[in-house]
Amino acid sequence: MMGSNSGQPQFIASTGNRSFSNAPLIQNADTNQIVVPDRKSWKNFFAYMGPGFLVSIAYIDPGNFETDLQAGAQYKYGLLWIILVASCAALVIQSLAANLGVVTGKHLAEHCRTEYPRGPNFVLWVLAEIAIVACDIPEVIGTAFALNMLFNIPVWIGVLLTGLSTLVLLALQQYGVRKLEFLIAFLVLTIAGCFFAEMNYAKPVASEVLDGLFVPQLKGNGATGLAISLLGAMVMPHNLFLHSALVLSRKIPRSVRGIKEACRFYMIESGFALMVAFLINISVISVSGAVCNSSNLNQEDRDSCEDLDLNKASFLLRNVLGSWSSKLFAVALLASGQSSTITGTYAGQYVMQGFLDLRLTPWIRNMLTRCLAIVPSLIVAIIGGSAGAGKLIIIASMILSFELPFALIPLLKFTSSKTKMGAYVNSIAVSAITWIIGSLIMGINIYYLMTNFIHLLLHNHWELVAVVFLGIFGFSGVAIYLAAIAYLVFRPNKEATHLLALTSENRHMVDDAGNTSMYCLPREDIVSMQLPQRQQTEDI
Repeated sequence: MMGSNSGQPQFIASTGNRSFSNAPLIQNADTNQIVVPDRKSWKNFFAYMGPGFLVSIAYIDPGNFETDLQAGAQYKYGLLWIILVASCAALVIQSLAANLGVVTGKHLAEHCRTEYPRGPNFVLWVLAEIAIVACDIPEVIGTAFALNMLFNIPVWIGVLLTGLSTLVLLALQQYGVRKLEFLIAFLVLTIAGCFFAEMNYAKPVASEVLDGLFVPQLKGNGATGLAISLLGAMVMPHNLFLHSALVLSRKIPRSVRGIKEACRFYMIESGFALMVAFLINISVISVSGAVCNSSNLNQEDRDSCEDLDLNKASFLLRNVLGSWSSKLFAVALLASGQSSTITGTYAGQYVMQGFLDLRLTPWIRNMLTRCLAIVPSLIVAIIGGSAGAGKLIIIASMILSFELPFALIPLLKFTSSKTKMGAYVNSIAVSAITWIIGSLIMGINIYYLMTNFIHLLLHNHWELVAVVFLGIFGFSGVAIYLAAIAYLVFRPNKEATHLLALTSENRHMVDDAGNTSMYCLPREDIVSMQLPQRQQTEDI
């Protein structure tokens, strides 16, 4: 089975050939492809390692750090349970995204293009692009803060310098998928090491941390809003598009065992990567909670804790824990911002290719997304300073939370559809759990949106005409939002997928050597989706 663009086979059929089962773990002239041998061995797991770490970056980006710091400063360890719930939900949802790509050979954006009419498909693409820009804003601001902490560069100049990360991305592209995945894993472990060292400095009380982790509570004004920001920063819509595409960088055996093994190993690999991300988020909240609730804080540090952002956190850690603590935080923040840039660019490439069947060269795609994120970040940094930039991160995180249903609902619909997934469709139990998770997320978002909007209308000093106009406009927007969600939920799937997976209904053929293999499926049903490489993209 041959990919349409690269001329390399995207997937390999299971032939039962004994000689292939003894092949090396990675054997391919194309360094951007990883071949999984057709053999039953735990060693195959190493071939699947990589995509989970790229996906996990979205859970430890500067946006997460910002909301984590505020959660710890304002509510100590009281919101740790949100991180636990969000991490468990993320593992389930990300596993579904990986399964969709493994089973069908198409990623989520491509399924949306074939399933929905042109109008809804275009709207979903616009929303996905907005989500990617909203995700890029914290990366821009976080990198600028890190440069300020390390080299005393003004924040607004740091915002401009983040555009140079495109050059870093271009340099990385020359070395293939595997080295990129190793680099991302190294950056993730660097972030983890920095914050684990911070934990050693801060010394939070273990019993209080465990209580906040396993006892749900929302106490105090603003706890609900901050909890939604935590949720929005944890489960990101663009990550679903990204994960379903990253798994296509592997050539896996197209047998029943091969498909099941791929789904199982991808879930294990994602679970390990997300566990590291979970521990990092727990560390950030614990450090912030321990420092801001310390009994020996001076008044200046207490004021910083009242409105804590990424930039103030550096000075706070330096004052309370020492200069090394501040530098460790800055290094972790810089690693987070730069690694998030890479995954955000790839997600944008997949989204554009999937929804519109267009491909931009990666540096153009990166600069386009980065410029859209730099403009509002630069304006806010110049006018509002670091405090305004910190608030912009919270707003971006909430935008991601409200946009999540427009990626999550199609994913749940497709993976629960037998016409698309065949024998690998979600079980009733998995479908029920994932729909409950999705419904809770959407319900919380809608509740928070309505309560805050009504509060805004009732507690303001505007003219009556302005209040009426804003009320009509706001409730119309909510109605459109709910109608769009209802459309995605209740619209039946119409497009069947030609499964790449072997099922009980597939016919077999016997070659001259007597080996049984699966009939090759139509070539146009296999999408050759690689990580963006300059030699494989068309300039537009």
